[in-house]
Amino acid sequence: MLELEVFPEQSLSSEKWDFTLGMHFSQAVAIVQHQIGTIRGVQVIYSEGAPLETDLTLNLSQDGIQLIFDPVSQRLKIIEVSCMKAVKLKYCGLPFNSPEVIPSIEQIDHSFGATHPGIYDSEKQTLVINFPGLSFFFPVDPKYQPSLSLGLSSIQFPSGASPVVSRMLIYSGSDMNETRAPPLPPSCVHNLVYLESLSVIREGGKTKGLRLNLFTDDGRSRQLDSRKTFTQVVMFGASCQEVAGALGAPSRVFFKSEDKMKIHNAHARKATTRSDYFFNYFTLGVDILFDAKTQCAKKFVLHTNFPGHYNFNMYHRCEFELPLTVPRQPDETTQLIDIPTTITVRSVTVWDHLSWRVKPRGRPVVLNRSSSTNTSNPFGSTFCHAYQDIIFEVMANGHIASVTLYESEEAA
Repeated sequence: MLELEVFPEQSLSSEKWDFTLGMHFSQAVAIVQHQIGTIRGVQVIYSEGAPLETDLTLNLSQDGIQLIFDPVSQRLKIIEVSCMKAVKLKYCGLPFNSPEVIPSIEQIDHSFGATHPGIYDSEKQTLVINFPGLSFFFPVDPKYQPSLSLGLSSIQFPSGASPVVSRMLIYSGSDMNETRAPPLPPSCVHNLVYLESLSVIREGGKTKGLRLNLFTDDGRSRQLDSRKTFTQVVMFGASCQEVAGALGAPSRVFFKSEDKMKIHNAHARKATTRSDYFFNYFTLGVDILFDAKTQCAKKFVLHTNFPGHYNFNMYHRCEFELPLTVPRQPDETTQLIDIPTTITVRSVTVWDHLSWRVKPRGRPVVLNRSSSTNTSNPFGSTFCHAYQDIIFEVMANGHIASVTLYESEEAA
């Protein structure tokens, strides 16, 4: 049984690790992976059809804990203890929930101090006691509701017992119904560089490079005001040294062992002993491909990290803005005028909303991924649509899984 400390508006913590509000989904998963044998029965819950409208949840079923993440930012916004009997809880070092300590109304009042009167939900037959960033839920029969006006301690069941907590929420802010995931806290930065936003630089219908708004922690304080923000630009043709100088060392360097698309490039069919290689920046959601001969950047891959994709949880979501020049659409009273207009594609843009504005080249290519052991991809195929110097990888639910940008002189 886990023994954890409650920090209202902040975290649920053990002596060795913390589930901290604002942490990224991948960081919580990393904790779970390092606690195999201690944390068991883990499930990832998400909506396959509407992944941006339903919270992303990491359910620790055997430990009675649910970690609820904002579906867009993928940062932790609510920590729920849904089964109080499955976990031991402390506050300020003193237990208030364990096999020996029952979390009754009197115990909660003793451990956390005086609070406002509880709020009774007659529909759910639940009494909610709220503290800043912390709420407790007590199942209470409607016939006891009049007793609430006399104080919480006046609620007594016929047996003489009082209501016991059925679940608990930790969140940021004062209203659990309007809580949002806070920014990534300094304790979760770990001296790495993270992406705030990314703009694709385009001129004349061609991609030139990326402008990345980044942040990190200066290491001097654990407060949010210690965050250091800066902007870097990476262009096609930049050397690997220039990219590393701008973005820092990559999370991983990956050498391409095989390129099945090379057959479509007449200039690259000759055998070579050198391999192109990627700089993988997992916390930026970006890959940069370098040419084996010139050692210069020739392709960018932007990842959206949607659940249900083969690479889910490998990257943070890349919050990009990609401007595209497309023909202006007619309205009900005018004919189509051949005057271009600019639209912006983002990480949350749905392909169905985009495809009627752009005309991809040819039919989509079906992308089937499999592991090195030749096991099948359990999430199914994706579809790659080529437009100008861009390849959109689209999932079956219509969301864009990745965007690949390459120099226009290079074939896809």
